[in-house]
Amino acid sequence: MELTAEIAAFRAGAGDPGRLVGEFRRAVLLVPRSGGSGDGEGGLMSALSGGIRWFYAFTDEGAMARFAEARGEADREWPYLAILGARLADAVVPEVDGPAGVAVNVADPEGSMMFPPVAGIVPDSCAVDIEPETGSAAGVA
Repeated sequence: MELTAEIAAFRAGAGDPGRLVGEFRRAVLLVPRSGGSGDGEGGLMSALSGGIRWFYAFTDEGAMARFAEARGEADREWPYLAILGARLADAVVPEVDGPAGVAVNVADPEGSMMFPPVAGIVPDSCAVDIEPETGSAAGVA
């Protein structure tokens, strides 16, 4: 099943978290590049919310176009990087100073999904639910 179908199944209460994360990791995602919008020249477009850096990622150009439209920026060019979800989570997220996750298809109210900085999605060294000193789940003795 592709990522958008797995997101729909999960949102409908019939999805499996493991399959959802697996599809996210296997999916080729389109990540817009920032261009002087305050996110850093040439970096990947993201937003800071609740102390977490969220990278915007889209399953196709249509989803990214809906995001551009929602921002009132559909009239400009949207350069992007095509990257596997696994590479985004395993290589890009660790480069961020602080917790980071991935927001997929954020302009699609019924098709969006957040992949937060937790164990099983991002490397344990970046997961907010892992105690750095012990390597165990936060709050668990």
